[in-house]
Amino acid sequence: MADDPNDRGPKPGDEGLVRERFVEKAKRTLGRVPFLEEASAAYYCALDPKTPRHVKAVLIGALAYFIMPVDVVPDFLAVFGFTDDAAVFWAAWRTVAAHVDDGHRERARRLVESLKGDA
Repeated sequence: MADDPNDRGPKPGDEGLVRERFVEKAKRTLGRVPFLEEASAAYYCALDPKTPRHVKAVLIGALAYFIMPVDVVPDFLAVFGFTDDAAVFWAAWRTVAAHVDDGHRERARRLVESLKGDA
């Protein structure tokens, strides 16, 4: 079956994309994305080898949507720019949050603090 251009689900290369671009996106959106610490915890959970594959798939899909330059609602629009990202992220978070452990949350907290220090 041919690739559906309307399919926004996770793709095989999305994990690499998330690995490459998440921290860069976090730096650019610091202070504008209220769920950045949770997204960072999801990032660390998704990259954890102990995380089940189905959980990784959900998180990678949501994180890939967050970092992609093309959105349903463009990120540069004031007030509304991250609403679609937030909706996708929170839907994923509610599904798999039990797999995000204290270690993931601590690494996320440290990442966000270091980004604030760099700003």
